Amino acid sequence: MKYADSANPTVTPIRRQQDRNGANAIAGQLQRSVQTAVQSLLDRQHAKGYWSFELEADCTIPAEYILMMHFMDEIDAGLQTKLAVYIRARQNDDGGWPLYYGGDSELSCSVKAYYALKLAGDSAELPHMQHARDLILSQGGAAKSNVFTRIALAQFQQTPWRAVPFMPVELLLLPDWFPFHIYKVSYWSRTVMVPLFILYSLRAQAKNPTGTGVQELFVISPEQEKAYFQTRSRLNWAILQLERSVRLFEPLIPGLVRKQAIARAKKWFIERLNGEDGLGAIFPAMVNAYQCLAELGYERDDPLRQTARKALENLLVECGDYAYCQPCVSPIWDTGLACLALQETEGVPRVLGKRVDKAVRSGLDWLKQKQITDVAGDWQVKRPGLEGGGWAFQFGNDHYPDLDDTAVVGWAMHNAGHSPYDACVDRAANWIAGLQSRNGGFAAFDADNTHYYLNEIPFADHGALLDPPTADVSARCLALLGRLDRQQDATVLWRCLQFIQREQEADGAWFGRWGTNYIYGTWSVLSALEQAGVDMQQDFVAKAVHWLKRTQQEDGGWGESNDSYEPERLDLRGTGIPSTPCQTAWAMLALMAAGEAQSAAAGRAARYLIATQRDDGLWHSPEFNAPGFPRVFYLRYHGYNAYFPLWALARYRKLISR
Repeated sequence: MKYADSANPTVTPIRRQQDRNGANAIAGQLQRSVQTAVQSLLDRQHAKGYWSFELEADCTIPAEYILMMHFMDEIDAGLQTKLAVYIRARQNDDGGWPLYYGGDSELSCSVKAYYALKLAGDSAELPHMQHARDLILSQGGAAKSNVFTRIALAQFQQTPWRAVPFMPVELLLLPDWFPFHIYKVSYWSRTVMVPLFILYSLRAQAKNPTGTGVQELFVISPEQEKAYFQTRSRLNWAILQLERSVRLFEPLIPGLVRKQAIARAKKWFIERLNGEDGLGAIFPAMVNAYQCLAELGYERDDPLRQTARKALENLLVECGDYAYCQPCVSPIWDTGLACLALQETEGVPRVLGKRVDKAVRSGLDWLKQKQITDVAGDWQVKRPGLEGGGWAFQFGNDHYPDLDDTAVVGWAMHNAGHSPYDACVDRAANWIAGLQSRNGGFAAFDADNTHYYLNEIPFADHGALLDPPTADVSARCLALLGRLDRQQDATVLWRCLQFIQREQEADGAWFGRWGTNYIYGTWSVLSALEQAGVDMQQDFVAKAVHWLKRTQQEDGGWGESNDSYEPERLDLRGTGIPSTPCQTAWAMLALMAAGEAQSAAAGRAARYLIATQRDDGLWHSPEFNAPGFPRVFYLRYHGYNAYFPLWALARYRKLISR
């Protein structure tokens, strides 16, 4: 309340007394709410100790699963029917499909969803298909869709290969000093691109046993379409002209060189196939790898191909008459955050408290076994000799541990205060500190992945080819290193704090790269500053608190639309949709980190969470609460409405009772 009350100090005692009385009035409700949320979260813990909630994306992923089955001529009719039910149910009223719940229809997603439904047997003359087709044509037709959609259309012979970027497999032979190199792009980009280079160079064609096409989605014939790339800048235009010239020389590439390049690409992605967790443990890379194995002559019964198929099947979620495919899974992230939430729940009844202690120990013990220590992952390209110590996001992804996950797990382990975890935390801290970028910040997977000109190449029309440092990941790294307060990290911490302060927006908020959006970013930073022991009375903190209070909604909660990622919709920072439980919890945790537990804003937020809790102890919201890639790909973490509201209410209960 210090910041809010400073303008009128004469009423400060009255306000504070009112806030305390209000908090005491809901003490009983808080106790019940926390207890039921704890019980519900504990009931969802796996016997092995981890939590893994569903991770849902837009209809692009289930549509691509259907396309993959027809590409390979491996059609599971029952599964296809269920995937189609899911896709149909998420069609917008205007006929298209959105990138997130409540969003506007998006052309590329709509093209893939339409094609998938047609492959699944929906006649083009059905009303919902006609409606979808009208929407697609009104936006310029399939030729205007993004790169990945045009690649799929080329594979199904619906558009010529000249309609996709030039990406021959010989790109893997380029030296690391060349302007383009796979280690100059993000981990997710390189795992997608390497097998895709092979598919492109072989001009892989889908089996497409039903012969289904979507020529009706083109405004004019694909052969007549010339403007299949929309230039985004002068640099993009120049690169496009260069690419169009260079591709003319592809027929002159010696066969021996192509053979050598394919061999290198094959070796690269097979070394990283990652067992039943799949290449990069992300769906797009896994699909490309699976299709690539078939194109390279691996038979259906080959162990590599079978394992790659199983990795894809592991992403499926079947619920009665419908099914969808996750883009990946999030057990490390879910388990680390669930442990942090449960660690705030002191004061619950003794029997439940024992269950909490056991659950947290079980979760941390499971996480301890998952630390990546003996694999020379891709991070060593930029940091040779840096020993492992991170955690992945998924069950297994040894080449690509995640700094964000590592910081969260280290935080939870340090919270536990158990000596069995000390070595894990120290090793994690060493790994994190070693991956600080030159600007002082931290990215998700790599250091100095900031070759921004690469976002201008035709392949990068999604603008997410890179993994630059971000405020939210940097904040989590600051939290862990600050908690440890090791002498050797002093300079690392100072540089990271300077980066975070530079990243603050003019209105006081921070951009959220990996969660929606400024509410997430602001929570990430304020909670980290508190954990690192930063003075929370500084002006830049007060500015963030003021922004949070200003964006609180009438019902006491917070709700921010993914539209706030659009450059022309910055007016939606911190707002745009009705309140959601996880965003309210983020804002509430941020306020408490800034010393605002006794504020009216925190009390109203607590009442909102109590009022919206379901009988089963959890919270529900259909909103997508994170971007995979801002403006391109969004996610709904189902676990966010389980552990974040619990974390916020448990911490609030503890702080106001002091």
